Amino acid sequence: MSLEWLVAWSWSLDGLRDCIATGIQSVRDCDTTAVVTVACLLVLFVWYCYHVGREQPRPYAAVNTLMQGPDAGGLQNGFAYCQSPECVRCSHSDGLNQKLYHNLQEYAKRYSWAGMGRIHKGVREQGRYLSSRPSIQKPEVFFLPDLPTTPYFARDAQKHDVELLERNFQTILCEFETLYKAFSNCSLPQGWKMNSTPSGEWITFYLVNQGVCVPRNCRKCPRTYRLLGSLRTCIGNNVFGNACISVLSPGTVITEHYGPTNIRIRCHLGLKTPSGCELVVGGEPQCWAEGRCLLFDDSFLHTAFHEGSAEDGPRVVFMVDLWHPNVAAAERQALDFIFAPGR
Repeated sequence: MSLEWLVAWSWSLDGLRDCIATGIQSVRDCDTTAVVTVACLLVLFVWYCYHVGREQPRPYAAVNTLMQGPDAGGLQNGFAYCQSPECVRCSHSDGLNQKLYHNLQEYAKRYSWAGMGRIHKGVREQGRYLSSRPSIQKPEVFFLPDLPTTPYFARDAQKHDVELLERNFQTILCEFETLYKAFSNCSLPQGWKMNSTPSGEWITFYLVNQGVCVPRNCRKCPRTYRLLGSLRTCIGNNVFGNACISVLSPGTVITEHYGPTNIRIRCHLGLKTPSGCELVVGGEPQCWAEGRCLLFDDSFLHTAFHEGSAEDGPRVVFMVDLWHPNVAAAERQALDFIFAPGR
C-alpha cells in the first residue's frame, strides 16, 4: 500500500514540474507587447477593486440606531410629516419618473448595474404600470414588475421575523399598555397621530415613520424599538418603511385605499383583537389574533373596521413593514438608495 502511494506521489511531483516548465516556456515565447498589455490590465483591475472597496454606501438612518439628541425638525406630535416638495414618496408630479431614473443612474454609477434589470424596467415603464394596473392592486408610488402577487402571505414568507415578533408579544403589549395609560378624555397624548376616517377613531404611535426614526417615541418603547434591530427584513432605510402601534376604536371604519408600493409586506402582530374586527385585502377578509402575525400586501385595495361595542375595547396591532421575499438583496440596496428619506 505504501509503495503505491509513493509511486503516485512521485507522478504528481513530475506532473507539477512539467506544468511549471511549460508555463515558463509559454511566457518566454510570448510577445513582449502582449505581456505588457496584460500586466497593465491587471494593474487597472486591482486599482478598480480598491477604488470600489474604499467607497462606502450613503449613511442612511439605520433602524437599530436610536437618536439620542433633540428631535429633528419636521416632527409634529411625534409624527414626521414630509416637508419636501420633491419627496419621491409624496410626489405625484409628472417629473417623478425622471427623478427615479436619475436616482437609479446615480446608484449604478456609484456601485453597479448588476441585478438592476427589474428595477430599471420598473422605473422606465412606471407610468404605464401604474395606469394599467387592475383596480384590485394599484400602488400609488412605485410598482416593481414580476413580483408574485397575492393579497395575503403565509407566515413562512418571513419566518424568522414572524417568529421573533410573536415570541416578544408580551413585551410589546406591556409597552403599549403603559403608553395607553396616558390617555385622557380631553387630549391626544404626545407622540400619537390621529388619522382621518369616515367614522370612529384611528390613532397610531410611530417608532419609524417613512424610514425615519421618531426619537421621542422610541424612548417610550425601548424594548420594542430594540426588537426592530433584530428583524432581518425590516424596511428601515427608505420611505416605504414604517413601524407603529395602530389602534382602532369601536365603530371605526378605515376608508378603502392602496399602499404606495408592492416591494413590501405589511405585518400586523395582534395585541388586542376583540370580536367584530376585520381586515379586508383584495376583497378577501381576515381576522387578527392576539400574539399572531398577519402578513398582507397593502398595495392591494384594503380596508379595516371594528364593529364591536365600547365594552369590547379597541383593536390594537403592532405594524411593521418587511421586504417582499422576492426582492433580491441587490435590489433592496438600490431601492434604499433611490427612495432614501428626503431624497
